Amino acid sequence: MTINKEDIILWLKNCAKVITEQRDYLVELDAAIGDADHGVNMERGFNAVLLKLPELVEQDIGSILKTVGMTLVATVGGASGPLYGTFFLQAGAKLTGKVELNLADWVSALEAAVQGVMMRGKAQAGDKTMLDTFIPALQALQEAQTENLRLSEALQKATAAAEKGMQSTIPLQARKGRASYLGERSIGHQDPGATSAYLILKAASDTWSAIA
Repeated sequence: MTINKEDIILWLKNCAKVITEQRDYLVELDAAIGDADHGVNMERGFNAVLLKLPELVEQDIGSILKTVGMTLVATVGGASGPLYGTFFLQAGAKLTGKVELNLADWVSALEAAVQGVMMRGKAQAGDKTMLDTFIPALQALQEAQTENLRLSEALQKATAAAEKGMQSTIPLQARKGRASYLGERSIGHQDPGATSAYLILKAASDTWSAIA
């Protein structure tokens, strides 16, 4: 089974829905180690994406994702805008001209997206950031591809890895971003960026597993 551009648009709509539903939770997480605005910023960004989607229905998947990235850069405050913008821009660049995706395409797009976030944020696994969610999810997808799993099974495996990665940020001391200013006081709190990253990946799995 493959993912078509209508499935991509549905995923983006579901991202906006779940970010709105979890806005207050993201704010609560960010209040502990940041500026208490992550949920509000992410909701604003994805609401702006929603407004763009009607213009994108005839575009290829790469163009859709690049527009999402540019929209998030323009509307999401703090470091999250450039980082999530980079994520979608790099994924979109890898998928230029595509109107449907298989597992190999999705893996390739996430590899580019994660690499872009690592370079933009100058961060790596263990720094208590969204990469602690994205990297395990990508590794799980790569393993699923090697094992020739169905796309739906690969997505579920990636979501489970993403959740573990998100939870792994709780005992970490932040080494990047606003939370790093707290030093050891950042220990014991789940990273809000890792959490929104998980919500976005889980929305992909929830949206596409039914059709994949």
